[in-house]
Amino acid sequence: MKRKTVKRNFVIISLVYLVLGFLLVQTVVKTGYELYTKSKEKREFMEELSVLKDKEEELKGQVNKLQDPDYIARYAREKYLYSKDGEIIIRIPD
Repeated sequence: MKRKTVKRNFVIISLVYLVLGFLLVQTVVKTGYELYTKSKEKREFMEELSVLKDKEEELKGQVNKLQDPDYIARYAREKYLYSKDGEIIIRIPD
């Protein structure tokens, strides 16, 4: 009788350890996967941030240029074909 209870206790304890081990492995794998996806997401956001910072610098440069009246006049003549009095505009295709 004692031998049966020892075997039964051994089987129960083994199953408990097996379940706990499985849960531990599952938690580690899940956490590792979440870390991987978060790091991938972070890399993508950092790349997007870099692109946006470059765009911001470009726009700041453009704002500074638009403060210059000579640049605005030249830009309007080139972009919208405005001309001064007596000036003839000839557009050459690229």
